[in-house]
Amino acid sequence: MTEPSIFTRILNGEIPAEILGETERVFALRDIAPQAPVHLLVVPKSADYRDVTELAAGDPSLLAEMVAFATELAAKHSDDGDFRLVFNTGAGAGQTVFHVHAHVLAGGLTEKSVGA
Repeated sequence: MTEPSIFTRILNGEIPAEILGETERVFALRDIAPQAPVHLLVVPKSADYRDVTELAAGDPSLLAEMVAFATELAAKHSDDGDFRLVFNTGAGAGQTVFHVHAHVLAGGLTEKSVGA
């Protein structure tokens, strides 16, 4: 059996975090190492999927819910509602937590800014 991810541990109350919002199936919090003025994470409550490709194949409606929730968060936390949505897939792409999650980045981004 694998260890629970940091996101599962946050959701279970084992690690403190400010939950910015949640639905029945997803929750959001601030990234602890922000790469933009607004850097939020949208995380499924289920740890069934390691990355976005597994999620898209296994539960496209949950992926759609994550994107919709990211849109709501950006509207609330950024000045203009514009945002970048990033899913890192695999260690070589910068994924460090293998519990699918989306990075919502906003605030003064340019086309050349990588962000996360």
